[in-house]
Amino acid sequence: MSQTDLHSASDSSKILDVVIIGGGLVGGLTALLLAQGGVQSTVLDAAPVLDENRVLEVANPRVLALSQATMHLLKTVKVWDKIARQMPYTGMQVWNKNGYGEINFGHSSEKYPSAEQSLGSMVEPSILNLAIQQQMLTTIQDYRTQVKVVRVERGVKCWIVKLADGTTLKTKLLIGADGANSFVREQAYIDLDVLDYKQAGLTCAIRTAKPHQYVARQIFLPTGPLAYLPMASLKAEEQGYWQSIVWTLPDDYADEYAALDDQAFTQLLTRESHHMLGEVLEATPRAKFPLKARAAQRYVTDGLALVGDAAHVIHPLAGQGVNIGCLDAAILCDVLLHDFKRGVWAHEQTLKRYEHTRKIQNEAMMHGMSAIGWLETTEFSPIVFARNFGLKQVDQHAVLKDAFMQQANGLSVLKDTRFAP
Repeated sequence: MSQTDLHSASDSSKILDVVIIGGGLVGGLTALLLAQGGVQSTVLDAAPVLDENRVLEVANPRVLALSQATMHLLKTVKVWDKIARQMPYTGMQVWNKNGYGEINFGHSSEKYPSAEQSLGSMVEPSILNLAIQQQMLTTIQDYRTQVKVVRVERGVKCWIVKLADGTTLKTKLLIGADGANSFVREQAYIDLDVLDYKQAGLTCAIRTAKPHQYVARQIFLPTGPLAYLPMASLKAEEQGYWQSIVWTLPDDYADEYAALDDQAFTQLLTRESHHMLGEVLEATPRAKFPLKARAAQRYVTDGLALVGDAAHVIHPLAGQGVNIGCLDAAILCDVLLHDFKRGVWAHEQTLKRYEHTRKIQNEAMMHGMSAIGWLETTEFSPIVFARNFGLKQVDQHAVLKDAFMQQANGLSVLKDTRFAP
């Protein structure tokens, strides 16, 4: 069936089973997981079809830290093998500049690690979006790009979606996967709680004198955490020496550091990082983004569900935002496909089951990240002592470290679902 025929069929009075607004990582993963279970979605993506050559020839200075659970889900829908460039990591090191406490997970590696050896992988968003889109183009029958949604409203036993080209779609289930500034959430009158940290994330890519040895590092400074995340290089001779940084700073510091010339910035970064990988030799242009935690007061309403950043945005402290969004997709698809087999679709109780499961887990993660951020930057002496002692105890006890790793890898959330490893 041609794309035109598909659109004509969808634009009739027929009520579709599911429309997903947002074709990025979480929206695409949701569509692909549903398709694997026998349910085809109409996916409305604002982005164009990506030019593979243009995407691959430009290194994105930001990376996403993908957990083992996210990697497993991407393998499940045959996206993982389409990822053209990624950097696995085998270890994580976390410490405070003004303390003696330190936690080390995994280990460093001299050689490029296998998937079995890695704790996760760092992937550029553009590379990941390309892989997701390539798989959707071959799997999703009604995948539409460069679509602008102008209105969403509740109809009689359906949601009505109006597009800028005049098209009107009706669907039994509408899934909002359209990011932090979700139009779906706004149109559904779902309120949003916002916590402004009065901070900004400063990001860029850097080349260091010493190799990262496949270890992700995070040092807590008085101004906020600074993360060094291993990333792939376009040049073979520089492989292993490039990192993507995320530096959490008060707004005024972020403005000041973003305005520095390259030499002054690399010298500052070398000093503030305690030379953890030697001198910072090169830095790409910096970008900054405001840090705000966002939590939708509801994830679902009758015939509608929010996933990913449309439902929640957490502090980037542990790099878990993208991973909890992928777990949203997995849990939502699991409960929907369970009902689908019984001849039920998007029942109110099914959607509430998804909301109950994910809202509790996501809010615990959100509040935990906020608390850790405060604990690691406070200079109140009793807290500093407790913080250092706690880090040291966790590092010395295998059971505690294993518990942290189980939480971070996300696999426990999938264990009772159809997507369990």
